[in-house]
Amino acid sequence: MLRSSHVRRCLKSIGKPLDKITRQDVMKWMSTQEWGRAARASARASLRTFWAWAVATGATASNPMAGVPPVRQLPGVPKPMPDAVIAEALSHAPAEIALAIEVMATCGLRREECAKLRSYDIEAVAGGWTLRVVGKGGRVRIIPCPPLLARKLKARGGWVFPGNQQGHISPGWLGKLISRYLPPGWTPHKLRHRYASVAYARGHDIRAVQRLLGHASVATTQMYVALDDVAVRETAAGAWYLAS
Repeated sequence: MLRSSHVRRCLKSIGKPLDKITRQDVMKWMSTQEWGRAARASARASLRTFWAWAVATGATASNPMAGVPPVRQLPGVPKPMPDAVIAEALSHAPAEIALAIEVMATCGLRREECAKLRSYDIEAVAGGWTLRVVGKGGRVRIIPCPPLLARKLKARGGWVFPGNQQGHISPGWLGKLISRYLPPGWTPHKLRHRYASVAYARGHDIRAVQRLLGHASVATTQMYVALDDVAVRETAAGAWYLAS
């Protein structure tokens, strides 16, 4: 409904036939709206989708959105979920949701990856246990898994979180269920921020964390990692002394 609202408001404000609307018309309308970056990007996406449909169906021959530049987003600020918040959620959530929270907090899985976990994705290896994760774009990564958690996942048999989406729970519904046990201001994705930040603090290897999270770019990983004040001070102290 939000996308439809964007389109209706834009067309009503410009007040021209569809095939007469120009890129300048659209950009002028967008510039007059009191939006933040996220809302502006959402409106742009709505209008791009509408005009792509309009051109494809023959409603108009021109697409004014073709020249509208993307909305530049500011870098995200890492917000790892504190362990105390996680412990509180685990103490109140039912067993299956608590298991999902544990997986996301200690293995760094996205909710989509968590929802699609199967018991045979867990394997015992010489060094302990590993978890096979199918990430974005079908990319597969193998990550270490805590022994106790691995045994719990292995014991589930088949889909770890069964549901009505091809046998497993839908990622969206899993996210909503987890959110019920998190305090305001916290989302399931912040569990992944926690994993990234703690993993980096332990090894100080950003490329290892990139591999664990399944990011295509290390720049994305850097937006997940929060540095504590001690680490910042220790790093700065390395530059305090000049060689004589």
